[in-house]
Amino acid sequence: MTWETVIGLEIHARLLTRGKIFSPSLSAFCGSPNVNISEVDLGLPGALPVLNRAAVECAARLGLALGGRVNLESEFARKNYFYPDLPKGYQISQYEHPIVSGGEMRIVLDGAEKRVEKRVGVTRAHLEEDAGKLVHEDWDAMSGVDLNRAGSPLLEIVSEPDMRSAAEASAYAREMRRLARWLGVCDGEMQEGSFRVDANISVRRPGEDFGVRCEIKNLNSFRFLEQAIEYEAARQIRVKEEGGEVLQETRLFDSAKGETRTMRGKEDAHDYRYFPDPDLPVLRLSAEWVEEIRRGLPELPRARSARFVSEHGLGEAEAELLTSERALSDFYEAAARKLGSGGAKACANWVVGDLAALLNKDGVGIEDSRISADGLAGLLGRVESGEISGKTAKEVLEKMWRSGEDSGAIIAREGLGQISDESELERLAREIVERNAKQAADYRGGKERLFGFFIGQMMAATKGRANPKTANEIMRRVLGGN
Repeated sequence: MTWETVIGLEIHARLLTRGKIFSPSLSAFCGSPNVNISEVDLGLPGALPVLNRAAVECAARLGLALGGRVNLESEFARKNYFYPDLPKGYQISQYEHPIVSGGEMRIVLDGAEKRVEKRVGVTRAHLEEDAGKLVHEDWDAMSGVDLNRAGSPLLEIVSEPDMRSAAEASAYAREMRRLARWLGVCDGEMQEGSFRVDANISVRRPGEDFGVRCEIKNLNSFRFLEQAIEYEAARQIRVKEEGGEVLQETRLFDSAKGETRTMRGKEDAHDYRYFPDPDLPVLRLSAEWVEEIRRGLPELPRARSARFVSEHGLGEAEAELLTSERALSDFYEAAARKLGSGGAKACANWVVGDLAALLNKDGVGIEDSRISADGLAGLLGRVESGEISGKTAKEVLEKMWRSGEDSGAIIAREGLGQISDESELERLAREIVERNAKQAADYRGGKERLFGFFIGQMMAATKGRANPKTANEIMRRVLGGN
């Protein structure tokens, strides 16, 4: 009998607020340790927390985008545990009454014959403060504590155990990151700890109840997430097949060795001794405020991707790529709108091809592009009208990137416009045929493939500026003796 892997994910997304969730300290990634901290973050006597309204709004936006219910009443609790990176000895979180209940995420997987969509349920999303960070250096086996992160606002999004493979888990995490970045509630910088994943993994025979789960903590890349799940599932299967018992525990993933190892015994809720935080009142929201947030939601990435397929004739993979980031999607949409429906497909090819290459070369995102959406649309419009060829447009694009000039100015200054004058092209065609009389005779004798030779000569003579359609028509006429 085969084994089935059961996976649930807990995603910790650091919310994009200026201040921390309960203090005015800056909530931002910082290279220097222990500079963005205050009395509240340290839990000093007499320091009282004050809830950040922007964090609540971010949580509501993401909850609504997931199709969840934003609870009009939610409650903060103290989660007690003792580690060096938690100076208060407890974490302010939400337990029995979270801000968001329910919801779902739709993921798309590439099947053997077609792309397959799957629903993954969301159990809840709750607000909490982040802990600090232990820094392990070779200081005679000592570690440092950086508390810059302590108190930063987190939204923990807990999935249902609906995933059955590492690929499904990775697709879910990627889609959640895309949505959080799209809504502007999290920057998704995994290397900075802004988007971290805990994976709960168990194995069972098909049809059996859920097995004992192990939690893999703080996975900060999609590749590590997949590797950790695959290793841990194989480990648990091996333990069971050898007659052993899987223990409920928290494990870490060693990316260097590609394996998980025991971190500590897995705590249950009673181990944390949750109780309502006495310093924070019940969080009460108005239905009108929640509805205002709902009305302010943008078109979501999956809906926009589907629209790009139906309206612009793009392929599903191409539409997914163009909606991977909201800024990229907005850039493409603005350029395509200028060109009209006839140029939308070509515009997509240029955005994900030539323009993306320039962005990658300089290591910048689309929001820092030196070519605007209007500028790209103007260039492609000149190709569509026949003013310049596609090959010339590639040269002009690079010149636009370097100089910041408009395509029209570059084309006019450097004389790059396409030659469509029939009398000029006919003169050139006759000269080329006269210089290559033997090849012309062979062509007329039936060697049709020589036509490409004559067109090549025409393009060389005009430095690629001859209008291809007009050049083809005239060359055939001249070679035909007319």
